[in-house]
Amino acid sequence: MGISRSAAMGIGKAEFARRRARLIAGLLPGSLAIVPAAREQLRSRDTYFPFRQDSDFLYLTGFEEPEALLVLVPGRTQGEALLFCRERDAEKETWEGPRLGPERAAEHCGLCDAFPIGDLDDILPGLLEGRERIHYTLGRFPQLDRRLQNYLREIDRARGSAGAPELVDLDHQLHDLRLFKSAQELRLLRCAAQITAEAHTRAMANCRPGLYEYQLEAEILHTFVAAGAREPAYPTIVGGGRNALVMHYSANSAPLRNGDLVLVDAGCEYRGYAADVTRTYPVNGRFSGEQRALYEVVLAGQLAAIDEIRVGNHWDQPHLASVEVITRGLVDLGLLRGEVSGLIETGAYRRFYMHRAGHWLGMDVHDAGDYRVHGQWRQLEAGMAMTVEPGVYIAADDDQVPERFRGIGIRIEDDVALLKDGPEVLSAAAPKTVADIEYSMREGQVQGELW
Repeated sequence: MGISRSAAMGIGKAEFARRRARLIAGLLPGSLAIVPAAREQLRSRDTYFPFRQDSDFLYLTGFEEPEALLVLVPGRTQGEALLFCRERDAEKETWEGPRLGPERAAEHCGLCDAFPIGDLDDILPGLLEGRERIHYTLGRFPQLDRRLQNYLREIDRARGSAGAPELVDLDHQLHDLRLFKSAQELRLLRCAAQITAEAHTRAMANCRPGLYEYQLEAEILHTFVAAGAREPAYPTIVGGGRNALVMHYSANSAPLRNGDLVLVDAGCEYRGYAADVTRTYPVNGRFSGEQRALYEVVLAGQLAAIDEIRVGNHWDQPHLASVEVITRGLVDLGLLRGEVSGLIETGAYRRFYMHRAGHWLGMDVHDAGDYRVHGQWRQLEAGMAMTVEPGVYIAADDDQVPERFRGIGIRIEDDVALLKDGPEVLSAAAPKTVADIEYSMREGQVQGELW
């Protein structure tokens, strides 16, 4: 992979400090914010899933160990950002790998102070004293919820009529910061999309009748890991034939049949940033007439949506553009009957196109950030990143459409960053036109001596 050295370096320490400073600046006087790290998740008996840090915590610290807590204390003279984390432990590190420990963690993350997580009960209640509000998101970390509520009850008893500090959700302010990507974040998103595009191209070139869905998945995952993206951003979807009609299909266990399409929805996570790309193509490398006709409708809808990703437009405009183009295309093919405007107004198109055209993209594959602000669609601004993924899905038992179209599912998805001068399609290297797909598959199959 041609990953640039600057991108491979990830996010710099100074950027984490700027993020914390922006969040602190947005807190009201007398506030304190608490952001916990993710917990290790048990897979089976004494085996754990690979650890993945909580995105909010990672966004503010860059610290990738469990059992940690960030506390932001506006106005604290000794420093406003404190970390609690595990101490060094030679015996455990022999089995589990090295830990930074508080002193090295503070230096690594550019923090003012770091303390052992075992000292939390001795230090955190004192930091809460005198605060009017605590910014913390309840419900995600039940053990910490109970611990914090115990602290607040003690403060309530000590204050008497003054009462305990008010608990305020932190998500809105923090997620608004995460919505706007910096230059460093955009470089990582480009890398994730570049790796993912290569994975899709590899799977496409190796596709042929008789393979199983999981064998295409293996081509995808091989490319991810070989490029340094150890984990997919979400479970890979490889749906051949009618399996493409299941939005979140994940069994990936069926054989790929000659004459069917296969829908592959896959994206890697690279240094904490996700890609999310979908391609749909013929298992045998050649679209049938019906497949091509439907594919061209979806592609036209996607291109229309991408063209609406402009500074000053609102979030819903790309979706509406895709709906209009796809509805008109379905009318032209005889799959819908009536005036396009009426079919859109009544929602008749949702019989074939039942999801929205995209979502925010970033550290999470469905990234943080509100789609509406004060009840209105959010205005698009430079620095936002999103997916564009219209689709058409025709049920196998829909007797109101010609039989030749039944059981076809098509989705085309790209990752797009909004720059000042317009949209940048980060995943453009993955073949998308009918001609490019057929060419890529033909070249791959020739190399495999299948023609």
